[in-house]
Amino acid sequence: MLRALLGRKSGPQVIDSPEKLAQAIGVGYESASGQRVTTTSALQQLVVFSCVRVLAESIGMLPCRLVKQDGRVRLPATGHRLYPLLTMAPNGFMTAQEFWELLVACLCLRGNFFAYKVNALGNVGELLPINPDIVTPRLKDDWTVEYAVDFKSGRRVLTQDEIWHVRLFTLDGLNGLNPIAYARQQLGLGQAMDTHAAKLFTNGAVTSGVLRTEQELTDEAFDRLKTEFQGEHMGVANAYKPMILEMGLDWKPISLSAVDTQFIESKKLTESQLCGLFRVPPHMVANMEKMTLNNTEQMGMNFVNYSLVPIMTRIEHRIQVGLLNEKDRLNHYAKFNAGALMRGDLKGRYASYGQGIQWGILSPNDCRELEDENPREGGDIYLTPMNMTTNPEAADDADKTAS
Repeated sequence: MLRALLGRKSGPQVIDSPEKLAQAIGVGYESASGQRVTTTSALQQLVVFSCVRVLAESIGMLPCRLVKQDGRVRLPATGHRLYPLLTMAPNGFMTAQEFWELLVACLCLRGNFFAYKVNALGNVGELLPINPDIVTPRLKDDWTVEYAVDFKSGRRVLTQDEIWHVRLFTLDGLNGLNPIAYARQQLGLGQAMDTHAAKLFTNGAVTSGVLRTEQELTDEAFDRLKTEFQGEHMGVANAYKPMILEMGLDWKPISLSAVDTQFIESKKLTESQLCGLFRVPPHMVANMEKMTLNNTEQMGMNFVNYSLVPIMTRIEHRIQVGLLNEKDRLNHYAKFNAGALMRGDLKGRYASYGQGIQWGILSPNDCRELEDENPREGGDIYLTPMNMTTNPEAADDADKTAS
């Protein structure tokens, strides 16, 4: 009674999982299904993990180059300090691919990505990623942004010159919306379904049918029936083998009930909605239920145009604004090469190269460069179709008439 009045617990709370830790410190989002949704619990759902991995790895494998534009001429800015950071290694412990994958994963799971900019002689010399959970952006009265970062050594307030911030879709122009927080109802429902299915197979019994008889079997008859039935009628090799039953035995097959069927359909609907959250086509996460040979190619194009391109343009613009100084951003910009996604289609690449050479858009050496091949002699010539040339005589007559 005294412990109850004084508010003391009868025993210490044991925290032995990330979910219990999140519940103890108040991290996560409550859902109507009773499940607490956190980043860790969301990633434990296979469809969420697959969607985030597909987006992260698809952008991570694309080359990102810094380009300098001089009039109409655009060339790789290999001499700029930022070029090796974007193409090779942004810091001493990560490759460029790992860095882009982490950036996209943070956008998908938290809506924001932060990196500390190590400046050297007015240029960014290194990018160190920061856990978004310890960063709090704030817009000051003079319309400048500051970031409160809770390091292990204590809280520090940093400026925009020290933090590189990439945000997802935003409503206030500063904080990216967290997809996990806004989709917590569907994610909580998915967690509840996974828990229910796990307990069903742990505590329940699932079988394809039963043998039934009104007679009482002796222990010897039961053991003989069990041995013969398992040896003669179980396994793929014994499929569709006729049964020989005795002593009034009757085989009754068991199929899925309406409740089980509805559970499966509800789980499929939840997984489809989670694919829509990340804008990943279902076939990219191994769901080929409604896919055909006719729509697979179109869905792949939609994945590039409507799933990857919005993320790539966000990163490209933030590189130009957040990593380049005011002078360089006027004639420098970053560009992901989405054409690398076509490298698996040899026939499609060579067909497009042929059309590009035929119409004078590309030279043979341009195509060889795209294929990582050395240039050949005489390969820098751009062809012009004979039926597409101008008429010089008509131009001369026009000049005489004007004079």
